[in-house]
Amino acid sequence: MSAEIASALASSSGKTHRGHVRPVNEDAFLDRCQEGLWLVADGMGGHDAGDVASRMIVESLKGLELQPTLAERLDQIEDALDQVNEHLLHRSIQDDGKKHIIGSTLALLVIENAQLGALLWAGDSRIYRLRYDQLNQLTVDHSQVETYVRQGIISREEARSHPDRNIITRAVGSHEELYLEADLCELSQKDRFLICSDGLTRHLEDREIAEILQKGTPDEASQALIDLTLERGAKDNVTVIVIDIN
Repeated sequence: MSAEIASALASSSGKTHRGHVRPVNEDAFLDRCQEGLWLVADGMGGHDAGDVASRMIVESLKGLELQPTLAERLDQIEDALDQVNEHLLHRSIQDDGKKHIIGSTLALLVIENAQLGALLWAGDSRIYRLRYDQLNQLTVDHSQVETYVRQGIISREEARSHPDRNIITRAVGSHEELYLEADLCELSQKDRFLICSDGLTRHLEDREIAEILQKGTPDEASQALIDLTLERGAKDNVTVIVIDIN
């Protein structure tokens, strides 16, 4: 798919902010709208670790010469992420031989044409789709609280403030074998997608996100999401990409 064709298929805007509490921004995002590739990565492990992990993911896919078909693109992306996973695991071993945390969540959307795309994710960064003013979460969090919710131990509302809400069960750099969840995604004209780190969903409910996504351009909507998160205290880094299928 040529850059000109892809650019006609979609328009997008990505923004990130350190927030009001964290000393560094461990989030990173990639907006390759002309090639039909977008991702958000939320690093884990603190300064000199989490920010390295998220940016390593972005850099690995930033210059990738994407193949024309969706299947080929997914193979390329997964190969690149496997290499990142290996590098992060190697880097996580300290001089004393002990392992420390260095990893990142990932939420990625790649499209082939106006009808078909694919999602890849690990962790609790999310992908939403707004269609006919109805917001649906397309990814399922790989987190401890999501496991509790699905087992009926806690409610969705209780999960928002549960002490285990920051425990991620899957991430790039967390295991020797990288386990990414994938799903095909049917596209329709006027679909609006949101890819975000949990710094957004920590402060905003889905109904509030839907209200903002129903208005304005991708740039206006992404800025409004960041602004409201900052108004709510922004205790974490926050990153969003808003994508319109034209």
